[in-house]
Amino acid sequence: MATANNRQLSTIGGGTALSGRPTASSADWKTALIFFINGQDIKQSSRDLYSRTLKLFFEWTETEGKAIRDLSLSDILEYKDHLFRKGLSSLSVASYITSLRKFYAWAESEKVYPDITKGVKTPRREKAFMKQHLTDEKSTELLSYFRDRSLRDYAIVSLLLRTGLRTIEAIRADVGDITFKRNRRILRIWGKGRDTKDNFVVLTDKAYEPIRAYLATRKGAKPTEPLFISDSHRNEGERLTTRSISRICKEGLKAIGLDGREFTAHSLRHTTAVTILTHGGNREDAQRLLRHASPSPTEIYTASIGEDLRVDRAPEILIDNVF
Repeated sequence: MATANNRQLSTIGGGTALSGRPTASSADWKTALIFFINGQDIKQSSRDLYSRTLKLFFEWTETEGKAIRDLSLSDILEYKDHLFRKGLSSLSVASYITSLRKFYAWAESEKVYPDITKGVKTPRREKAFMKQHLTDEKSTELLSYFRDRSLRDYAIVSLLLRTGLRTIEAIRADVGDITFKRNRRILRIWGKGRDTKDNFVVLTDKAYEPIRAYLATRKGAKPTEPLFISDSHRNEGERLTTRSISRICKEGLKAIGLDGREFTAHSLRHTTAVTILTHGGNREDAQRLLRHASPSPTEIYTASIGEDLRVDRAPEILIDNVF
């Protein structure tokens, strides 16, 4: 017996499919997309990502005059090239391809469309623009830039540098998440891929003071309110977005002369790890602070230190000393 979901799908595009399922000739991608999204046991952020990237793909096919039911692997490859020509990074293109794979795997299982993504390779992440960390001097300069400009932005950047928080963790924080553990002030955090605030970072006096000064401007802020809120006219008082924090960090980085693609908000997290490793901490310390489940991700920062030594102790200089 066909499920309600399949019975509804069978009427997509005005056609009727055998066994209560749609066929490629009767399927409308907009409706199929709705059923696909609603049938995924994923977080809302992932639903939004799939919806946005898949909608862009189907709109591209319509702009190119392609019939959805006639698409093939060559069209997926053409779309992949189209994304690169638009200037998207390998990481972004990989995200688009992943969405297409998941959608078409579902579509084939529902007999809506055949899976035309088989054989498409996911682009590898570009190594040339690996996020770079800030030197101690540049970290100080970045903090100085924000100190006299914005209490909120100074508090955010100081927090990211001193605790290694991800931007998503910073925006998820509420005022009431600042509490104490073993007589130390901490910030409870909702980590990446987590469903609850099941971890924390220690707020030293230097990390907490800018936050305290910022919250002093928000008299009567309730514990359930976001720790950092928007001050724009359109979204005043609402929770900041990761894009907003990325923009804030990028503005400061540009202002201190770090305008390359390799310097982003994530560079601050990178800086936290490298600073620990170069000032007496070990890899386990960095791993605990960054909340990595295994040592492997932390080794990226160890490699970064190796790159610094490669530059500072360049053997090429030895040659210059000879001739």
